[in-house]
Amino acid sequence: MLINSVKKALKEGKIQLGTSFGQLRSPEVGRILAAAGFQWAFIDAEHGGFGIETIQDICRTANLTGLAPIVRVADLQYHLVARALDNSAQGIIFPRIESPERLAEAVSWCLFPPKGVRGFGLTAMQADYEPVTIPQMQEHCNAQTLIVLQIETKRALEARDEILSVPGIDAVMVGPVDLSISLGCPGDFTHPKMIAAMEAIRDSCIAKGIAPGTQTRNLELAKFWKDRGMKFLGCSSEWGMMLERGKEITAALAN
Repeated sequence: MLINSVKKALKEGKIQLGTSFGQLRSPEVGRILAAAGFQWAFIDAEHGGFGIETIQDICRTANLTGLAPIVRVADLQYHLVARALDNSAQGIIFPRIESPERLAEAVSWCLFPPKGVRGFGLTAMQADYEPVTIPQMQEHCNAQTLIVLQIETKRALEARDEILSVPGIDAVMVGPVDLSISLGCPGDFTHPKMIAAMEAIRDSCIAKGIAPGTQTRNLELAKFWKDRGMKFLGCSSEWGMMLERGKEITAALAN
């Protein structure tokens, strides 16, 4: 069965590079991202337009290429989490976390008993058609599922130590846009308030043995936070990279 290489690498303290994937409804995009060297992509079911069928196609193709598909669910609801995992996501990103109690409940949805309450609906397809037992599949999935939360508000920032004390969390992905809005500096990602907040989150993650991370909009910001210890590091998006490179090409040829 599939080993979650991103989860393994993060536990070893290694940086893992990813990107946002939420607009172009083609599984081929995952193959392109893997060929480009990305280790993971978050399939954006919160702000993107993907339904479960598209998520299934993207995840299954990505898993064959070595790109770890991690689904950011639209809300903390059991069926959104369970269906994403049942359709081959290697992990879940929980958005807008502010309550440790709510987070603990959401984490339980990712894990089979006795660690959680996830209902069993896997088939031979999710086991790569290997002859394994249900207990073996339960144990494997519990060990391999990557659980990520987003800190995106001032309230979550202030409650971060309680939030990060919830068992089962592997990584944090700071949501910089919403956090900047909440801190009163919308879109100013290098504002002193933002840098101080994100460094505080990073330090709390490290103290708890959780991989600190963030999504960034461009290479400059990604390098900035790479140099400051972010390990679960996202940069740009599938459509953003296409647009950026297209502009570079047309600008070069227009002169």
